[in-house]
Amino acid sequence: MTAFHEILFPLDIALKSAGGPERRTEIVSFGSGREQRNARWAESRRRFDAGYGVRTLEALQAVVAFFEERRGQLYGFRWRDRLDSSSAAPGHPPSPLDQGIGIGDGATANYQLVKSYGAGFAPYARRIAKPVAGSVRVAVNGVEATGGFVVDITTGVVTFLAGHIPPPGAAVTAGYQFDVPVRFDTDYLEVDLSAFSAGAIPKIPVVEIGV
Repeated sequence: MTAFHEILFPLDIALKSAGGPERRTEIVSFGSGREQRNARWAESRRRFDAGYGVRTLEALQAVVAFFEERRGQLYGFRWRDRLDSSSAAPGHPPSPLDQGIGIGDGATANYQLVKSYGAGFAPYARRIAKPVAGSVRVAVNGVEATGGFVVDITTGVVTFLAGHIPPPGAAVTAGYQFDVPVRFDTDYLEVDLSAFSAGAIPKIPVVEIGV
């Protein structure tokens, strides 16, 4: 596993930043005008520009300090994506019934948090590795579990304790808030203070990483 700091990028800056998911598709065009498309990546990767959230000199200094402590690209960290940071539908709080994370078999104790996108044609299941501490709610067969499980907030794995393992055929669901594991996508922050004072936005690229 790559080096990672379990710390959240300054929230007030992240929530004003720009970015979103990226995919890599290879397109081959034929002489007939037809084309063939192949997915180069099995999973999407999110990119952000934190510069859009920097509006004051104090915020810029906070980012520089955060960048220095992460040693540039060396250490990963948590990022709150304003567009997508919850298992629930927009405007709703997380519910223990939000996302299916497995079917019990009477023996399996560990279940990875996932979030599903789409339903009709090719649903995409995204692994959630950085849930927010204290936000995870779990249900077994539609009944919320008030105990008998623990959540590893560094991996997103829910572990049921002995005597609480889901029985065969039981639907295991969960609701949660989550962060995106990211790193800076540069080892050099170029900041022109005269341009910044005139309203120019510095580029501070951030990219999702696997953990």
